[in-house]
Amino acid sequence: MPDGSSKARPLRCVVVGDGHPLVLLHGYAMQPETYLPLARRLADRARVVIPAIFDLPERWSFAHARECLELTIDDQGIDQMSLLGHSFGGGLELAYAASHPDRVVECVFSDTLADRREFRLAEEALRNPPRLLGMASVPAAEAFFKSFLTHPIQLVRAAWWGFTSDRTGDVDAIVRAGIPCHVLWAERDSILLRSDGEEFARHLHATFTVAKRTPEYGRIDHDWMFDDPDLFESHLEELKLRVLSSSGSAA
Repeated sequence: MPDGSSKARPLRCVVVGDGHPLVLLHGYAMQPETYLPLARRLADRARVVIPAIFDLPERWSFAHARECLELTIDDQGIDQMSLLGHSFGGGLELAYAASHPDRVVECVFSDTLADRREFRLAEEALRNPPRLLGMASVPAAEAFFKSFLTHPIQLVRAAWWGFTSDRTGDVDAIVRAGIPCHVLWAERDSILLRSDGEEFARHLHATFTVAKRTPEYGRIDHDWMFDDPDLFESHLEELKLRVLSSSGSAA
């Protein structure tokens, strides 16, 4: 919980829709606006709240980011919510759900940091630089450069946390709390290994679904949440999430 020891404040948010709350935590160096194509597809059933998780009032630290996220959710008047984390955002999702299990209805993780830690994660992310550059879509590239122009030190410090932190304690807390969890993974993620996603899902007692190539969408890669929002929405619907049902209990 916030302890008043820092200059934490609610974060800038993009909010779409007027249904049950779905807090979407975006990927590394992305922007809330990057996820608007998906948010607009869910807006008829959910109130999608996307905080700018790198736009912090002080230098990025995990404790400071978590405190700002907590204040943001309170400021939005959200009591209970579903959480959806993409890539880096999954680390904050784990931390929030582990600390506030009574407020989290369900969790969805898409191609996330999982519980892999230390420098093997960095090795995975950089194991094929040409392929990594090749997967970058225009929305991802635009968000990446905007983020590095406006918050370069925040991103460097956040990357260090992502490479060195241990998230297994948060996974264990979520399992003990019995929060329903789902892991979605791209057919061929250019950044993270599918085996890590499978291991993460096992530890989390979560379902694990791989989005595969179709004639309509072609290859499904790390950023399919916003590169292929129709396909991602269809996978969310198949999970029968409470936030997307008329009888959902998030409020």
